[in-house]
Amino acid sequence: MHTANKIKIVFTGCVGAGKTTAIQTISEDIPISTDVKPSEASVIKRKPSTTVAMDYGTLSLGNGETLYLYGTPGQRRFDFMTDILTKGAIGLVILIDNSHDDPLQELDYYLNLNHRFLLDNPAIIGVTHYDETQQPELDAYYDALAERGDPWPVIPADARNLSDIKLLLNTLLALLEHG
Repeated sequence: MHTANKIKIVFTGCVGAGKTTAIQTISEDIPISTDVKPSEASVIKRKPSTTVAMDYGTLSLGNGETLYLYGTPGQRRFDFMTDILTKGAIGLVILIDNSHDDPLQELDYYLNLNHRFLLDNPAIIGVTHYDETQQPELDAYYDALAERGDPWPVIPADARNLSDIKLLLNTLLALLEHG
């Protein structure tokens, strides 16, 4: 549960989707990160460091409420952290790297991984690296969500862009407010 002034939101997604960067971009404090040099060959090809436990940052909403932002590791061997980090959260930002070999499969994976959480809580899908490739198009994400019966919004987002991350969070908060 959250109290009236502390709101927990979790960022999740595959390695390189932008979870750490998004939290660094929006956090008012210097975020806590557990990035280390990767040991898996597939991760080494993508980036020089990767999250192994979590990322953490905060953002004041100006009305006395604070968003507590947590980021899950992207490596599948750390998936157990997702259940730990989503405890007490009120929403989920799923970041999908559109330049991934199969981004729609990644979307499906993270929706399945968070299935129990999403039964009672909303999500927003942020499509990152959309500037690098527009395939699949956003409509393909909506089609995949419709096939599953999931109503979540899909928004292209650059994890380095403050207004993009604000849009993701504001959309998620609007989902919470308007059910």
